[in-house]
Amino acid sequence: IAKAAQSYGEPVAEMFLLKAHLLAPENLAVLVGLYRYYFYQHRLEDALNVAERSMQLSGRHLGLPKWSDIEETQLAHAASSSFGLLRFYLLALKAASIVLLRLGQITASRARLIKLIALDSRDHLGAGKLLEVVDSFQKEETECCSPSLSLAAA
Repeated sequence: IAKAAQSYGEPVAEMFLLKAHLLAPENLAVLVGLYRYYFYQHRLEDALNVAERSMQLSGRHLGLPKWSDIEETQLAHAASSSFGLLRFYLLALKAASIVLLRLGQITASRARLIKLIALDSRDHLGAGKLLEVVDSFQKEETECCSPSLSLAAA
């Protein structure tokens, strides 16, 4: 990871990150490094895969089902087990949502944001604000670009 950081912006940085991933495939710091590398290189499909892998790993350690099936009792149990790991899981879910937005997959992104809002009622992670922006943008786009009928006097 240190070599990848020293090589930031160079193609060799990916090789160092992938080597770290081979050595420690379940290390969350390595996954964060890979995610950031892919995201900032605009390799969004790769970034999405890493975000989802991060959720899968941390969710497994927390005993969580798929993100869409999480209920409050499961969330509370996960929080009592490891609040830090749960926060990591929720941030990975938000990261996946952001990547999906960038990929133009608005419906999939909104579903994740809505779930995050349900799980984070105080909006500590900012999913509510992000959803407001997405919905506002969609509304403006619909109003701006949808064809409207107008009657002309004959």
